[in-house]
Amino acid sequence: MNVDHYTWRVTWSTEDGEHVGLCAEFPSLSWLAASPEEALAGIRAVVADCVKDMLANAEPVPEPIADRRYSGEFKVRIPPQRHRQLVIEAAEQRVSLNRLVSTKLAA
Repeated sequence: MNVDHYTWRVTWSTEDGEHVGLCAEFPSLSWLAASPEEALAGIRAVVADCVKDMLANAEPVPEPIADRRYSGEFKVRIPPQRHRQLVIEAAEQRVSLNRLVSTKLAA
């Protein structure tokens, strides 16, 4: 399996005084390095080794987030009072509740 489609991120860790490489699909893994490039290379190697080991042991390998299909729908539970407030706000703005909430999420 090719790990190129996984979601990579490199950020600075003030606590460690180094850059940390991360992979969203493997949240328990990380790699510390002096440069961002080294952190990315390190986490990519760790994930590749992990995937190789998982495949060898017939374990399920996480699907890359980028390769997943999304419907554009998800459900959120909110208190009834907040639901009412959002319906009123949508009505006052003359938009659907869906449009109002989508706009708020995008902000």
